[in-house]
Amino acid sequence: MKGKDEVRDEGAVIRARIEALRGRMREKNISMVIVPTEDYHGSEYVDAYFRTRKYITGFTGSAGTAVISQDEACLWTDGRYFIQAAAELDGTGIILQRMEEEGVPTIQEYVETHLEEGGCLAFDGRVISAVNGGKYAKIAEKKQARLHTSEDLVGELWTDRPPFPVHPVWILEERYAGKSTKEKLADVRREMKKAGANLHLLADLCDIAWLLNIRGNDIPHVPVVMSYLLMGENWCTWYADMGVLSEEVQAYLKEQQVQVRPYGEVYQTLGDLPPYNRILMDKKSVNYRLQSSILDEYQIVCGVNPEQKMKAVKNPVELENIRKAHVQDAAAMIHFIRWLKEHVGREKITEMSASEYLLECRRRQPGFLDLSFETIAAYGPNAAMMHYQPDEKSNTELRPEGMLLVDSGGHYREGSTDITRTIVLGRLSDEEKRMYTSVCIGNLALANARFLYGCSGLNLDILCREPLWKQGIDYKCGTGHGNGYLLNVHEGPNGFRWRRRADETTALEEGMVTTDEPGVYMEGKYGIRIENELICVKDDKNEYGQFMRFENITYVPIDLDAILPEMMSKEDRENLNSYHRMVYETMAPCLDEEDCLWLKENTREI
Repeated sequence: MKGKDEVRDEGAVIRARIEALRGRMREKNISMVIVPTEDYHGSEYVDAYFRTRKYITGFTGSAGTAVISQDEACLWTDGRYFIQAAAELDGTGIILQRMEEEGVPTIQEYVETHLEEGGCLAFDGRVISAVNGGKYAKIAEKKQARLHTSEDLVGELWTDRPPFPVHPVWILEERYAGKSTKEKLADVRREMKKAGANLHLLADLCDIAWLLNIRGNDIPHVPVVMSYLLMGENWCTWYADMGVLSEEVQAYLKEQQVQVRPYGEVYQTLGDLPPYNRILMDKKSVNYRLQSSILDEYQIVCGVNPEQKMKAVKNPVELENIRKAHVQDAAAMIHFIRWLKEHVGREKITEMSASEYLLECRRRQPGFLDLSFETIAAYGPNAAMMHYQPDEKSNTELRPEGMLLVDSGGHYREGSTDITRTIVLGRLSDEEKRMYTSVCIGNLALANARFLYGCSGLNLDILCREPLWKQGIDYKCGTGHGNGYLLNVHEGPNGFRWRRRADETTALEEGMVTTDEPGVYMEGKYGIRIENELICVKDDKNEYGQFMRFENITYVPIDLDAILPEMMSKEDRENLNSYHRMVYETMAPCLDEEDCLWLKENTREI
C-alpha cells in the first residue's frame, strides 16, 4: 500500500494538472469539461495514448468518466472499482461518484444541474459516443450554453503523451474464423436490406476485425486495428493506416473486395456522400464527431450493429477451436496452481512473480499469442478490489495462509480464454470457507441450468446470487459476459446480470459463449471469485418448447481445500463431483505424470 507521503505527492501532481486544465478552460471561456475513458471507437479498453482520464485524475481503472468545472472535479466509476478509486483519488480533491448507488446522480444529471446558464460545455467529440453526445447537446441547449467539441483539451496539456497506436496487421485464416469475409459481408448486407439501409458505418474495432478476419495489436491484449469501415450494397471501404499493411494483407483485402483508404479520411467521406442515403449505424459506438460529419439530408437508421450478434454466436469451426484453446489454457493453469501450492512459503513468491510464472506456463502452450487481458493476481485484502492489479508499490508477498485470486486468460490461434480461480495457500477462517462454498454453489447452479429458449441472462442471474443473497451479501457487478474470438474478452450482447440493461434482455442463443463468475468481496479482508466459461447449447424439444443448457468448457478444478461439504445439498455435491469428473477425463491425457497425479487428487469426489 502507498504511504502517506506518496499519496500526498501524487495528489499534488493531479491537483496541479487540474489547475492547468482550468487555466486553459478560462482562456477559452469553458465552464465544464467531460473526460471519458474511451478512444475514438468506444472501446472498453484503450491504448495508452487515450488515457487522458487517467492522466487528469490518477485513477487507473478501465472504466470511469471525469467531469471538471472551475470549482469542482468528480469521477464516476462502477462497483468493480469503488475501493480502488477511493484509494487512488485520495489527496487529489476529486470527488468519487459511485455509479448506481443510492443518491448518486448520473453523469448527465450532474452536468445538467451544475452547468451554468449561458456557459460552455466541452468534450472531445471523437471520444464521446453519438448517443451520449446527443444527450449533452440537449443539456447545453436547455441551459443556453455553447458546446465545444473540436479539441482534446487534456491531451494538449499532456507533454509526454505516448504515440498514437500503429502496429502490424495480420489475417485470421478461415480455418480459425470458420467463415470468409465475403460471406460475412453478404450476411451484413442482408441485414442492411432488412433495415432499409443502403450504407453501413462501423466504428467498433471488434466488429470490424471480426468482419474482415483481420487482427492487430493497437490496444494492449485486444488484437484489433484502429480503423473505420463504410460499406454499401456492392462496395466496402476500410479506413486504416495504410503504412502497416503488408503486401499479403493488401492482396487479401483486394480478393475480399475491400478497398483501403487513410484512417482519418472517413470524416471527409461522410461529408461528401450524396444526400438522401440511409445509413445503418450504432450510435453507442459511432463517435459524436462522426455523426456530426453526416449531412442532415441523410437518414440515420439507428440500431445495434448486426455484426455484434453475428460474432457472439460462434460458428461450429470457432466452437471446436475454442474448446481446444481451453484445453491448452487449462494445462497451463493446472501446472501453475500445483506449482503455487507446492512452493508458497518455501521460496519468495509475490503477486507479480506469480503472474509472471503463469505467463510462462501459457507461453509453453502451442498456439499461444498473448494474454487476453492483464492478469489480476490479488492476495488477501487486495482481492476485495475486483480489478486490482499489482504494481511495484503494491506487490504483496504470498504466505502459506489465506487465498490468492487469479483472474487471467490467453489469446490462442484457436480462441480466447477467461478464467478465475481463488487458490487456497494455507489456513482459512470458517467465514472464508463458508463464502467460498457459497460462491461455488452459485457458479455450478448456473452452469447446470436448464431453461427454455427465449431466456436471457436477466432470467438466470439469480441462480448464481441466491446462495449469497440468502446471507445478505451481493457483488457489485454482473455475473458474466460474452467472450470474443481473439477479440475483447468482454463481448455483448449476451451476459448474466440482474439489473435490466439492453445486453441482458437478448435471448441466449446456441453457440454463445458466456462467463459464469460469482464472487464475494470483503473490503480489507479477502476476495473470492470462481469463473468458468459456458457454451449455450440446445437440449430437448417438446410440447413446452425448445429447452437449452450449457456446456462447461473451463477444465480447471475448483479448490477443494476451501469447500465445506456439509453446507452443500446432495445436488450441489453432485454438481461439483460431476464437474471434476469432466475436468479429469478431459485433461488427464494432456498432462505430464506429476500434474496428472495432482489433478486426480484435486478432483476427488466429496
